[in-house]
Amino acid sequence: LKARCTGLKLLARSGKRLPAMGCASSGTTSPTSPGTADTATLKTDGIARAMFIIDNQDKVQENYSFEKKKLGEGSYGAVCKAKNKSTGAIRACKTISKSQMKNIDRFKQEIAIMKIMDHPNIIKLFETFEDHRNIYLVMELCEGGELFERIISAGHFTETRAANLMQQIIQAIHYMHQNHVAHRDLKPENFLFQTKENIDKNTLKVIDFGLSCKFKEGQVLATKAGTAYYVAPQVLQGKYDQSVDIWSCGVIMYVLLCGSPPFYGETDQDVLAKVRLGQFNFNAADWKNVSQDAKNLITNMLQVQPKKRFTAEQVLADVWIDKKAPKSKDIGLQTVLVDNMRKFRSMNQLKKASLQIIAGQMNERQIRQLRETFMSLDANKDGLLTLNEMKEGIKKAGLGEIPVDFQNIMEDIDSDGSG
Repeated sequence: LKARCTGLKLLARSGKRLPAMGCASSGTTSPTSPGTADTATLKTDGIARAMFIIDNQDKVQENYSFEKKKLGEGSYGAVCKAKNKSTGAIRACKTISKSQMKNIDRFKQEIAIMKIMDHPNIIKLFETFEDHRNIYLVMELCEGGELFERIISAGHFTETRAANLMQQIIQAIHYMHQNHVAHRDLKPENFLFQTKENIDKNTLKVIDFGLSCKFKEGQVLATKAGTAYYVAPQVLQGKYDQSVDIWSCGVIMYVLLCGSPPFYGETDQDVLAKVRLGQFNFNAADWKNVSQDAKNLITNMLQVQPKKRFTAEQVLADVWIDKKAPKSKDIGLQTVLVDNMRKFRSMNQLKKASLQIIAGQMNERQIRQLRETFMSLDANKDGLLTLNEMKEGIKKAGLGEIPVDFQNIMEDIDSDGSG
């Protein structure tokens, strides 16, 4: 197996997210003030959870001791496990560098939204700290891993399990929509399991609210935000509402049941072109063991016309969700599902790794040089590069070190071992 050069064409682009997408930059919504966001769900004489989330001005190190091993890391900063010195409670602490923050108001809106979220399937924010260099978010610790990673590691998956997971996902979205919050970037990477226990006994959590926003009933949103495979057609048009979250959930459900996305392309542009059309099918080979109830629900969630698309409430009431896939066959889904999911996840990780190289280590001259190098390496012009060729291209572009996970990602993609 050779890795398609199209996956690496990201290296020839800028280090930004998808064209006309990404972090909020325009639209009819205005950032919600952190001081007012928590009033949305507060009834008369009631008590909002946000009232109990403390914005600390003292040093986070005085209140928490940190483990040296990082749980995660990105261009924004890192996430570490932290222990409260007073209570002994173990939390996850997300450290965000102010110097790396492109839009502080946007980030404060994310915090304001997290403060009002109080649901079993949504990660909890406990308190925040701030100093002259960083902002620290002390959150609920989720050690169970990402949604797809757990399914792949388990190696066996059933339709009933998929229904259980989708119920948890939709319960979180229903709660958000009831509280007038649109997520706008739902994808498997934004769901973590709480513990390392068996999937059937676990709780799935929404973890990222970076592109979320408050909305009013009937409000038209315009900010183009999201991720190619999961974004709804209306987002690309710049005119949409909270129903785009249901579309994203429909895509996630589709991938959960067959391992591949309903809208696939060699490039982001190809994917988005298919999303705009909204046409998909259920390949007989991949879907032969999946019930018609599941296919019907996906079809209702992936309706191109928002008025025909199911609401979160309708999804929860659907027989496939409510009765946990009652007509499913009592067998594991196709073995190819896990293989498909592994390849799909790995290609996405490859794109992330490529973008991280650009964002963290390369200037425009090096990016241009890297593109020319890759083109020259593709001797037969078949649009394919081997792992060794890609490594060589990165080295020739002047990078001193290749990320460790780059090798792992490519080995994951190279399922037949051909390099």
